[in-house]
Amino acid sequence: MKTKKLKEKVEVITLGCSKNLVDSENIVTQLKGNDIDAYHENDDENPDVVIVNTCGFIDLAKEESVNTILANVERKKAGEIEKLYVTGCLSQRYKDDLEQEIPEVDAYFGTMELPAILARFEADYQHELIGERRISTLPHYAYLKISEGCNRTCSFCAIPLMRGKHISRSIEDLVREARELAKRGVKELMLIAQELTYYGLDLYKRRELPALLRALSEVEGIEWIRLHYAYPTKFPLEIFDVMAELPKVCNYLDIPLQHANDAVLDRMRRQITQAEMRELITIARERVPEIAIRTTMLVGFPGETEEEFQDMCDFIEDMRFERVGVFQYSHEEDTSAYELEDDVPADVKTDRANRMMDIQREISLELNEERVGQQMEVLIDRKEGEYFIGRTEYDSPEVDNEVLINAAENYVRIGDFAQVEILSADDYDIYAKVVS
Repeated sequence: MKTKKLKEKVEVITLGCSKNLVDSENIVTQLKGNDIDAYHENDDENPDVVIVNTCGFIDLAKEESVNTILANVERKKAGEIEKLYVTGCLSQRYKDDLEQEIPEVDAYFGTMELPAILARFEADYQHELIGERRISTLPHYAYLKISEGCNRTCSFCAIPLMRGKHISRSIEDLVREARELAKRGVKELMLIAQELTYYGLDLYKRRELPALLRALSEVEGIEWIRLHYAYPTKFPLEIFDVMAELPKVCNYLDIPLQHANDAVLDRMRRQITQAEMRELITIARERVPEIAIRTTMLVGFPGETEEEFQDMCDFIEDMRFERVGVFQYSHEEDTSAYELEDDVPADVKTDRANRMMDIQREISLELNEERVGQQMEVLIDRKEGEYFIGRTEYDSPEVDNEVLINAAENYVRIGDFAQVEILSADDYDIYAKVVS
């Protein structure tokens, strides 16, 4: 006899990174697959149950997660919702504390407890739904999580505490999911993981990201494949060869370097030197001359001196990365860096972050201005005000540059590719007209 399903309307709220977003999409997919009315963040709906998928990576993310939980506790007290569940990284890491501090939440779940969440709705986990994930991004792109967890031991990072050891998904499963996404109109796949380059070591006893890229490139309908979150140490150089070989693999690599001073890199346990990073970037640009490299830098790590920070600034100026993000160090308990004194004042961290972004802003402006007069292919994401907004293969959604096309003078369809000519540029956006 089939179990009778509950009829609650369920809203899933996501905080944090794209990997969390995929987890939320899987929650919605599984609930809907069990005939439960579930959706991802829609203010126009009136849910009976809210599931908050939290982030616990750094202090600001933890604060946002707690505030979101408390806001939904108030909704529950006001009778606007009946039940409140919390999952994700913050819940995984601080479950006992949260249960004591915010007992109004009906249940807390860790990052790998989707079946337990479903049990609250008298629902069963259905493996066959994996390839039918309901995406909450724009319909023409989707994130594809190729693995879970991380085996690295960076001293500042709490991800292994929240996500566990690295576990790869099989190439067959990922290709199956990519095909289903393509059938629903997805044209761009963004491969994500805590650590992309480790992919396959657990399943196949060797790094198999190149093999995965070749398999995904065979999926009809997928036009762009983008690589996010690659670790620089012992980087598998054949990835550059595959990028140069396969037209569908974007000339784009997100490779967080975190710092450039050898002493700080050693304290961070990054297992790489500045000289080795310079060599890696040089090889990347030799093998893929059109590559755009996004990196992330961390300022204010314990003991970071002005000289060590300046060494990183000099590195940024020398390497001229196409895209750079900057984070301020957050002192995370249970990490090995927590044993160090968090001795860089908050105002100094902020000042250093601003100074580094000022350097990158000038670099970005110069690189964008070099594009003026060129023709480029753009994927159109949306219309906003007087402009159609698109991206080149060198730009990922939300974090990178955008292409603005005057809607009064040009017509394009959202979700389509268009050939454009670059007319002008500023530090983070370029302006273009359609040529075909």
